[in-house]
Order: sequence, then C-alpha cells, then structure tokens
Amino acid sequence: MMRQYELVERVQKYKPDANEALLNKAYVYAMQKHGQQKRASGDPYISHPLEVAAILTDMHLDESTIAVALLHDTIEDTTATRAEIDELFGEDIGRLVEGLTKIKKLDLVTKKAKQAENLRKLLLAISDDVRVLLVKLADRLHNMRTLDHMSPEKRARISEETMDIYAPLAGRMGMQDMREELEDLSFRHINPEAYETVTRRLEELSKRNEGLVKKIETELGDLLVANGLTDAIVKGRQKKPYSVFRKMQSKSLSFEQLSDVYGFRIIVDDIPACYRALGIVHTRWRVVPGRFKDYISTPKQNDYRSLHTTIVGPSRQRIELQIRTKRMHEIAEFGIAAHTLYKDGASTSDNDILSRESNAYSWLRHTIEALAEGDSPEEFLEHTKLELFQDQVFCFTPKGKLIALPRGATPIDFAYAVHTNIGDTTVGAKINGRIMPLVTRLANGDEVEIIRSGVQVPPAAWEEIVVTGKARAAIRRATRLAIRKQYAGLGHRILERTFERAGKIFSRDAMKPALHRLGQKDVEDAIAAVGRGEMSSLDVLRAVYPDHLEERVTAKPSGDDGWFNVRSASGMIFKIPGKPKSGIDGSELKTDIDMDTMPIRGISSNVDVQFAPTGAVPGDRIVGIMNTTEKGNRITIYPIQSPTLQRFDDQPDRWIDVRWDLDEANKSRFMARIMVNALNEPGTLAKLAQTVAGVDVNIRVFNTVRVATDFTEMTLDVEVWDLRQLNQLLAQLKDLECVATVRRLYE
Repeated sequence: MMRQYELVERVQKYKPDANEALLNKAYVYAMQKHGQQKRASGDPYISHPLEVAAILTDMHLDESTIAVALLHDTIEDTTATRAEIDELFGEDIGRLVEGLTKIKKLDLVTKKAKQAENLRKLLLAISDDVRVLLVKLADRLHNMRTLDHMSPEKRARISEETMDIYAPLAGRMGMQDMREELEDLSFRHINPEAYETVTRRLEELSKRNEGLVKKIETELGDLLVANGLTDAIVKGRQKKPYSVFRKMQSKSLSFEQLSDVYGFRIIVDDIPACYRALGIVHTRWRVVPGRFKDYISTPKQNDYRSLHTTIVGPSRQRIELQIRTKRMHEIAEFGIAAHTLYKDGASTSDNDILSRESNAYSWLRHTIEALAEGDSPEEFLEHTKLELFQDQVFCFTPKGKLIALPRGATPIDFAYAVHTNIGDTTVGAKINGRIMPLVTRLANGDEVEIIRSGVQVPPAAWEEIVVTGKARAAIRRATRLAIRKQYAGLGHRILERTFERAGKIFSRDAMKPALHRLGQKDVEDAIAAVGRGEMSSLDVLRAVYPDHLEERVTAKPSGDDGWFNVRSASGMIFKIPGKPKSGIDGSELKTDIDMDTMPIRGISSNVDVQFAPTGAVPGDRIVGIMNTTEKGNRITIYPIQSPTLQRFDDQPDRWIDVRWDLDEANKSRFMARIMVNALNEPGTLAKLAQTVAGVDVNIRVFNTVRVATDFTEMTLDVEVWDLRQLNQLLAQLKDLECVATVRRLYE
C-alpha cells in the first residue's frame, strides 16, 4: 500500500508548489473515517482511495483533485457528511465528493437495464466539473485491477458495465490508454478463454520476434536523424489483447492473418516536423494503400490529433505508424486530463481550467445543454445520437426498448440481440419506418422493426455480415442444424436404396437398437453420418440386420488387367483388384470379402468418371453427380464444399454415394486448385516454387490472375497425395512473408 509521504512526493514532482497540508489533511481524514474497513481482498479499505489518487497523479492533476480522490468514498461508506467536508476542505471539494456519491447510487446502463433515463442521470452527474469524471474513471480502473477477489457473478456484471459504459466514456474523453486498460481488464473476465488464447499467441509472437521492435525503432530513428529530424523519438509497442481480438472479430480474421500487431509512434517537436517525418518514411518504404489518415488537419471529436499510415517497412513487416507532436501525444494519452495540467506556474483556478477546456468536454457540456432543453430522455437521444459511445450504436425497438450494439451492427445483429428466435426467423427490417436491406449499418437513434417468417433459416453467409458474437454463434448453430438436415435427407435416400436392394425396409425405429453398434447418439446423427460419407450404408444394414454379414456377389472382368467389377446382393457395384475365388464369368459366388476395404466404391464399369475442374483429393468428403451425355453416362466427383453442388439440391436422383478408400499402396497424385495473393516483388515466385517443392508437391498449371502495384494474384493447380499434404502446403505458404493470403478454390 502506498504511504502518505509517497503520494505527496508524486504530486510535488510535477507541481512543486502543491498544497501539501491539504493532501495530508485529506489523507488523515479518510484514514480515520474508513477506520478498520476492509476490501474484498482483505486489504485495508484506505488502500483503494490511495491507489485512485496515485492513478490521478500519473495524469498530473492538481492537489484538489487528488484530495477528492482520497475522500471520494467517505460520504457513501462512512459517517462523513457533505457539511463536514465543506467545513474542513471547502465547498468546491465537498461538491465534487457529493457528485461522485450520486454516481455510485445510479442504476447505470448495463445489459440488464439499457434505459435512456439512466444515461441521462449519468451525464447530469458528471456535468458540473470534469474532475468528477476523472476521479470516477480512476476509481473504476482500480476496481477493475483488483476484481479477482470478487465472486464470478459480480466480476462478470462489473466487467460488462465497464465495457459498456466506462471504457467508451474514457475513449470519448480522449483518454485512450485508460480506455485500453479498462477494455483489457473487462475482456479478461467477460471472455476468459478468448483472452487466454490471444494473450498466449501474443506472447509466442513476442518471443519469436524478440528484438524486432527494437530493431525497427533503431532503423526508423536513424532514418529520421539522417534527414534532419534529430529530436524525433520513436516508440514501438505490441497491441493489447482486446484490441487484437476486436480486430479479429470485426474483420473476420484469424490471428495469423493479422498484419499490424505492432504499432510505432514518431514524436516530433512541431506540426511541420510531422509532415516532414511522413514524407521521409513514405519515400523510404512502400505505403499500404488506403491506410493513411490525417487527424492533424481534421482532429477527432475528442481532440485526438495525429498522422496515421501503414508501411511495408524494415524486415518486410507491415508497420502501423502514428506521427504526432509532444503535445498531441500528451493529449492522446490523457485526453481531457491533459487540459488540466499545471506547469510553469500556471494558474490553478477553475477559470483557468475552463479557458483551456478540451473539445471533448465542450461536447459533453453541449450535450447536457441539449438534454436540459429536451422534454424527455427520448428527445435527448434523438438530438445527441449518443455520440458519447463512439464504438457503440444505441437503437430502439418499436416499443421503445433500448438495444446497444457495436459500431457497424446490422438489423440482423439487432434481431439476435432481442432474441435468438427472432434472429433465426428474420427476413427483412424496417429502419425508421422504411424497409431497408439487412446489410444496412445501423446508426445511433434508429428505430428498428424486424420482419419475420416462420419458414426462414438463417443463411450461412450472414456470419460474414454480422458483428456481434451472439449473432455469429446463433447463425453457426442454425447452419449446422440445416447442414445436418441436408445430409440426413441424403443419408435417408441412400439407406432406403441400400435396404431395398437387400430386401429390407428401412425405418428410423429399426435403427434405434443398433445405435450403440454404430457409435452414434441418436438416429438423426447416424443418418447424417451416412450422408456425409463418414459411415457406410452397408454398416448400418449390418448393424440393423446382423445376419447379413455375408454378401452374395457376382464378379466380371472390368477390362482393366487385374481388376474386376463386383455387384453385391444389395446392388452396390465396386472395383476390386486381383482374382476372386470363382465365378469369374458372371457366375455367383459366396465371399467373405469385407466391403469396407474396396479401393473404389459406388461406380460401375460402364460409366465414365471425371473430377471437377478444381479437383478433389483423398481426405475430402466427395459426392458424385450423374450426367447423361450423347456418349452415355458420366459421373463428376466434387468435394462436398463445392458451391456447384447447390445447383443439384432439387435433383436427389443424380447424387451418387462415392467414397475414398485407398490403401497405403496408392501411388497416384490428385489435383487441387489454390489461390495465392503475394507481394509483387522480385523473388516471390521463386519462394513459392521452393516452398511447393519442399513439401513434395507438383505444380501442374500456374496462372497469374491479376497484377496490381503491390500484389499479384495467382492460381496454382497442384498435385498432391492427399488432403493432409495439401493442408501442409497451405500452412507453409501462409507462413511466407511475401504471401498475404492463400486459400483453396472449390469453383
């Protein structure tokens, strides 16, 4: 726990003439009032106001604000009164402490109570003095830092409230560092699994790139000094876990696809030097198109000013750069707190504070004025559009219920936020009374009415449109059920045909006693497994009717030396190698051949077979589609992921049940098509070819699809042994620094 003298010394470092007596008096009073009170951690309660005060000293706030931090819980949690504090410390400090007490009593806007009136009360409580807001944010930050000692339910509730209210509020006030820490601490408790995963991946990346940040800092610094910016400071850092996670979610990217995990700041003396530094960097390294923003000429509403650019810099790493002056950097870190710094003997009066008030706080005051003029909270929301929450949008149901969503949310997100069943059955939406596309981005204050249909199934493509985790999870679940239903339909037809050829009648009830032999939990799962090719229809037949373990088959030469076409009693036609024991000329024979060991299944000798243009490889779940041509019947083999198969959904009689079943002696390669997007620079093609050859893969066809200034898009038809080797190739290509994206093509 921090000592009294340590706190005083911290204040005197940036304000030598600070009122030491006031700080000591506030410390002693808080210590006496809190007495033997303990926190959930077991620490003395006084440790909390001390740590809150310490956070505010990092922002270089005046001694009056530090005193308020020491006293902020006294009226709420002790016998202290407003009159007593006014008498001992003055009305100014008493007013601030009482304002903080009112905030604690509010039913804040949480996921369980998203009402406009509560937001209205919150803004009114912090409207009198910016320092109330600063102390409240510091109070919340320390509470979040010590949240581990709370119950799981309380941790979740406080974290959600912090993510919904206090982190956006800190950001809207320009206090970006505080916002990031609040978000990270909330993220840790709201989604611990994701937090652990992202943190671990960042640690692994940091170890793998050890020394990289320092190297880039040195190279950037040397470049700026060599071009006359001798006072430039370069600082690099790895992005925070929640920032990384949010980008992965919003952009639908995997961790490996992130290209700007590291960010660098160039801090110079004045504005002309900012643009000089930008020109120096852009002259030396290639710029990533569309990633430049000038927040100096057009500052953000919270006073943030900086130049943003992304370059393909040293070590061919994508580097995100922020270029700003020292004053801009100060405001970027502390936001409105930077406007209350007291240096070089500047006045500490309220008038001086207000004369240097930030745009962010001016906006807050303007918002309060608009609120005071409004007749209702709803009118207030309509006028202000809730700009306080720059990363959230607040919308309404037709009955006036308030729904908070992330920035960029669509009516689909809105529907799922109301209820999962409403999201699943959504077919359209009215926004402010007008029918609008479901991909429309919602704005603050929109009234959204969802149009539903009882027969609607959410399309899988919706997952790429929505931005909320709840919507994505619900769409994935509905998609899985729809796919299972589709596979179950195909499996049902396959089983009916197999049972009919065996002289049996297929029924779901007959399958129930055999589920344990099939290793399935329920009948629908078993039928879907047949449709996916994970289980043979003959396995089901044998499980339901164990007496049919032996098959009567006829065998005829196929025309290929050493191969025979075999027709089972169930009607399935296979090719087998070698000579059967008897009946080669079509006579019947009884054999104990295990039908699951056949290398090729489901194809007769009088049908031509071909693969889809983009290929299929062993390990793919495959489906055959029967085509009738002038020359006879032909079966085309497709991977189950092929979009082409959608054209045959209403033609089940053309679907053929085929399966891979190749033994270890197989020496055939199979074609697959991949798309590679790589840097357009010398040596890229050589690296690609070397990687392909390194995993024993052959390139059959190579085509350049499109060439841009920075990137080249290529398609490769490669020959591989199986899916495992293909996935190994894709993984190694993704790891190349010159490769932006790589994926398999199915169409």
